[in-house]
Amino acid sequence: MTAGRTRIKICGLSRMEDIGYANEALPDYCGFVIGVPSSRRNVTVEQLISLKERLSDRICPVGVFVNAEQELVAELLNGGVIDIAQLHGREDEIYIRRLRDLTDKPLIKAFSIQNLSDLETAEKSSADLVLLDHGKGGTGASFEWELLRHWKKRPYILAGGLDAGNIPEAVREYHPYAVDLSSSVETGGKKDREKILAAVAAVRSIMI
Repeated sequence: MTAGRTRIKICGLSRMEDIGYANEALPDYCGFVIGVPSSRRNVTVEQLISLKERLSDRICPVGVFVNAEQELVAELLNGGVIDIAQLHGREDEIYIRRLRDLTDKPLIKAFSIQNLSDLETAEKSSADLVLLDHGKGGTGASFEWELLRHWKKRPYILAGGLDAGNIPEAVREYHPYAVDLSSSVETGGKKDREKILAAVAAVRSIMI
């Protein structure tokens, strides 16, 4: 995961229509919420496999998990169903070390940022990338981005409250490795083709 232009991840794909929109827009990453029944974007492993089969090979599939069994995460990674696992629950360093014993695939750990202490915790994570969000994923709310003035330059993914309108400012001011969008590219709780196209175009238009 090298530096360079800012990447974009569209998260929460759950329908074949969503795959079609993604294949047209070609974001760098697409996220699938796996085994989280409380999420309206949840997909089963069987649904994931079906969706992944239709996903362009130019897009990196990311599995989003909440306190899942490490064996399931590793199985999907090692089997090539997903390329990266994003951990969005209470997974600690012990969990990550155990998962490392089962797979050598990249891991993203999500952190809820409320204050500088939360940033310091995220900076120390052994995950390959950290995702900084407001709280529970997919809410569309942002944390106080000014806190990022204290970030120690480790590559990170910025999530929460991003849309095509404010992406340029966020990227130019805070230089995230990637931006992550979910609810802001939806209409009526479903992924919106035009919003996805606009968000990807916004990221690709930025000259730093």
